Amino acid sequence: MHRRCLALCFAATLLGGCTTVTNPVSGLQERTVMSVAAEIAEGKKGHEQVLAEYGVYADPKLQAYVNEIGQRLAGLSERSELEWHFTVLDSPEINAFALPGGYIYLTRGIMAYMGSEADLAGVIGHEIGHVTARHGAQRATRQQTAGLGVLAATLLGVALEGAGVSGAGQLAGQVSQSVAAGYIASYGREQELQADRLGAEYLSRNHYDPRNMVDVINVLKNQERFAEDSARAEGRTPQPHANWLASHPSNDKRLEEITQIAGGYQGTYSDEGRTRYLRAINGMVFGESAEQGLTRGQNFYHAPLGIAVTAPPGWTLHNGKDAITLVDAEGRAGLVVKLIPAKAGGAHEDIVRNLFQPSSARAERLTLNGLQATHVVGVRSNPQGAAQPFEVTLVSGPGNQNYLLGYVAKDSQSMQRAYRQIRQAEGSFRAMAAADRAAARPWTVKTVPYPRGGFQSLAQQSPLDSRPEQQLKLINGVYAGGDIQPGQLVKVVE
Repeated sequence: MHRRCLALCFAATLLGGCTTVTNPVSGLQERTVMSVAAEIAEGKKGHEQVLAEYGVYADPKLQAYVNEIGQRLAGLSERSELEWHFTVLDSPEINAFALPGGYIYLTRGIMAYMGSEADLAGVIGHEIGHVTARHGAQRATRQQTAGLGVLAATLLGVALEGAGVSGAGQLAGQVSQSVAAGYIASYGREQELQADRLGAEYLSRNHYDPRNMVDVINVLKNQERFAEDSARAEGRTPQPHANWLASHPSNDKRLEEITQIAGGYQGTYSDEGRTRYLRAINGMVFGESAEQGLTRGQNFYHAPLGIAVTAPPGWTLHNGKDAITLVDAEGRAGLVVKLIPAKAGGAHEDIVRNLFQPSSARAERLTLNGLQATHVVGVRSNPQGAAQPFEVTLVSGPGNQNYLLGYVAKDSQSMQRAYRQIRQAEGSFRAMAAADRAAARPWTVKTVPYPRGGFQSLAQQSPLDSRPEQQLKLINGVYAGGDIQPGQLVKVVE
């Protein structure tokens, strides 16, 4: 159950009224609800929240590499006096973001798709630009001026909610929820363009070609194209994706403007650092990690907890921070699997009473693949005091851990249509066997010489289980076309 990458911001503690500061980039005076000192304090507080939400990717060499690049870029920025922090987060999502005060984050997910050190510097430079131009503080000021006070925290439900299953977040408060709040959500178009300009300028100052800003956007647009193509190939409607472009709005006009900005630089630039970058990410985890749990086809494995579950054919698996959701093909019903905290009780009867406080309930003892379980159908009061039916199965899993398997649906008709398959999914919940553990192997990024057989040859040896040839083209930046010479180093997944 992985730490889901969110469009992340935190609620600002705004210290009594406005003050006037000089914007480091424009040199102009601006009224703000966040002084420089408050900006730094809020960044520090938000930093702890980010680390708790995502986790730091445990690779000191990679962290040092990213920090060295970031410090060089920030050192030649308009706010070099800040104490800058650059962190690679343990998330497979395609994302990067900044908090006020000099805190910059990249996921290992976004790093898998970058092709060179200069590309990486472009992403970092853009985020530095948001900090140097005080975009977070400006957004907080606009929010308060509009009478909204401090930025409200946003509760994000499990993936089932996003798939259209309303009510999933009401399952006794037991489905996954993460507190998020955000200076990076919905930056204005002018702020984005200013961050692009600043990113290009920081690249130039550090002898990287500013045109890598264009390359970065194209790499990420190709990632979105791949997702859309995959959805259509599977007969699904393409859905919005949580990645760097989703939280940093982009369009053809913006891409045109980035191209014009980058083309205005006429300097002589050093190499893009492609070999250095490939060396740095060689061995980096790709996709989910063992600690987060692994999705392999229709199966989900969580080796540290020792559990596995299988989705019915046509269903999808969503690996959330605190829960796994198995969603039907219509996106209207499914099964939520969640670890029950010890404080909820040990005996199944105590757990039902503490979590649901039912007004009525019917319980049936059973076993699931040798594990003791209790199926409960009951009625409880929702937060508004109205009667709400619920159906769950409690399972005593490995290591004396209890699990909740909750039935959720958009409406009763959706539940009725999916009920048989929900029971099928529930019946697959099991302690991991030897075959499960053999399948639960994390994937990593490796670099190999490009063979004469091309990506078709590499795909035949790849563990990627969905459009492997296209995925390999995607992570190597040639999904929409491009030439790679035999013998040139390329990224593969092993």
